[in-house]
Amino acid sequence: MVDTIGNPLSWGAKTLGSASRSASDVATHLGGTVGAQPNIQVLSWHHVKTALRLGWRDVMQFRSDVLALCLVYPVIGIALVYLAFEQALLPMLFPLAAGFALLGPVASIGMYEISRQNEGTGRANWGAAFDALRMRVVGPVMMLGLFLLFWFMLWMAAAFAIYSVTLGPAMPQSTAAFVSSVFTTSAGWAMIVLGMAVGAGFAVVVLIVAAISFPMLIDRPVGLPQAVITSAKVFKTNPVIMLGWGAIVAALLALASVPVFLGLVLVLPLLGHATWHLYRFAIDYD
Repeated sequence: MVDTIGNPLSWGAKTLGSASRSASDVATHLGGTVGAQPNIQVLSWHHVKTALRLGWRDVMQFRSDVLALCLVYPVIGIALVYLAFEQALLPMLFPLAAGFALLGPVASIGMYEISRQNEGTGRANWGAAFDALRMRVVGPVMMLGLFLLFWFMLWMAAAFAIYSVTLGPAMPQSTAAFVSSVFTTSAGWAMIVLGMAVGAGFAVVVLIVAAISFPMLIDRPVGLPQAVITSAKVFKTNPVIMLGWGAIVAALLALASVPVFLGLVLVLPLLGHATWHLYRFAIDYD
């Protein structure tokens, strides 16, 4: 029998029905489908160092795949820098760079899956990593990613407000004038201190909510509420270690952003793979 497109009404009904089923599947999987209860482990600095070492091992083992996944981020960073200069938004350049720390968990989804596959089979690649992101994964991950995107936008609004009440509200006339104002005036130092304090608050929220939940969602269909609650419990059990991990992430991302974001090609996969291994140290299941 020959397939035909059909009339617009029947085609539209089928399309809406398919979209409705997909949305229903996403909503269903937000709550999770497994009953295994995660046990929170006590972490040490040895676990952090081991996670970084294993993360670097994964980067070297799958370097062609992680480069394919991460090459886009320096391009995005360069585009943001160009946009900031072109639109006279120079004061927003540093907040944009710092925002990578807020969106990093989303950017590392492919690395989590590559490490998971390698742990289970000894083989992995970026194609298989994205094939494995089934509906049960996409729904919860998408919702958590939307939260981080909203949090990033809120951070940018806060950063602009901080600039407006210190050095602003007018945009600087030149890069040299802006740099001079930042480092040689009391208003500039007030902007630095206030911006770092507020930015640290935003980063800690992401650390609590997303540091463990993203790799947990990739690993098992536990559902979004369980993943976020578990991530918060890991932070509560290991506050010093997790804050230290957040400081390491922030420092590496800052260094990677200096050469026009080119360092993100190596730093993002390292942190992504290392986060997976830290999650495996932090969580055990019944």
